Amino acid sequence: MDPDPDSDSDSDPSQEPGQSPIHLLPMDAIHHVFSNLPLRHIIICRSVCKLFKTALSSPPFLETLPPFNLLALRRPISTLHVFDPTLNQWFRFPLDFLPFPSAAPVASSLGLLYLWSHSNSKSSLVLCNPLTRQFRVLPQLGSAWSRHGTVLVSAAGHVLLLSELAALYFSADAGCWRNFSSNLPAKPRSPVVVAGSVFALCDVGSPWRSQWTLFSCRFSEFSRWDRLERHEWGDIFDILKRPRLVSGAGNKVFMVGGLKSSFALNSPCSTILILRLDLDSLEWDEAGRMPTEMFGLFQESTKFKVFGGGGRVWFSGKRVVGRFAMWDYSEAVGRNGIWRWVEGVPGNGDGGLCRGFVFDARLTAVP
Repeated sequence: MDPDPDSDSDSDPSQEPGQSPIHLLPMDAIHHVFSNLPLRHIIICRSVCKLFKTALSSPPFLETLPPFNLLALRRPISTLHVFDPTLNQWFRFPLDFLPFPSAAPVASSLGLLYLWSHSNSKSSLVLCNPLTRQFRVLPQLGSAWSRHGTVLVSAAGHVLLLSELAALYFSADAGCWRNFSSNLPAKPRSPVVVAGSVFALCDVGSPWRSQWTLFSCRFSEFSRWDRLERHEWGDIFDILKRPRLVSGAGNKVFMVGGLKSSFALNSPCSTILILRLDLDSLEWDEAGRMPTEMFGLFQESTKFKVFGGGGRVWFSGKRVVGRFAMWDYSEAVGRNGIWRWVEGVPGNGDGGLCRGFVFDARLTAVP
């Protein structure tokens, strides 16, 4: 007997109450669709329905997603403020899952955020993933380390705290902090991690005249520093006033500072210059110069901060209220990069100095 054409047995499942046609798609097709969206949108879609949450929580799928490249602000708050350079937008990650009244974010590596938390006279470094709201607390330290130490993290997740005279090293294998002498001739300035090595500037000059020198060591051998210098470099360290280091993309290190108009002791600066060191060839070249109209605001400022990583560098000035200057370098934007303003910096309306660091957010990062 032929089935009744009006029978419910032949009804389209996609038309059943509460059933969407997307439930008929194979999981591979759903993954293919969402793989074309940025990570931020995928995170939002995970809360739409059970199907999306299941599909977008699959480890094989998550491992194929590129990281969410952000600028995170360093400030002791209960909410992490981040900036997406691609969307040119600020947004927030709540940190209310941490059992601390306040925490100060200071660094990141491979999708994990590193924060200082304080209790009485003790401090602890906390590792967390604000996307998955997971965290882990490292063994406590004296509060002086959170005030004066610089936090550096390797790609393997090892942590180095570097101060003027000493260094602390932590690895998951040892499970405790180990204390070493820093073995540097002077206080390290703006140390950065690039290609498995630590690079830092040291002023080895006199109280009357600075003489900046570049030092480096392997992250796993931080007690053995080498002085990097080449005859071909000439006076490369003498042309910049108050230089800072910023990690670059690949095997590149940026050195940023005011370009002196002469070699006189108190020579004024004509602009902010970005130099790039290729670690493979050990050759310097000029990467960018801040435009005159932009530099005018920083020239009037009594103080400014430089931070960033990869192919971007940000500048925060004491009198540059509510915004950052940003230099964006990549093959797509040209040889000398692009300069632009980043507006609406949270909490910068009073003209206070802000600092930040690159946070490559990932859903797969586990503390």
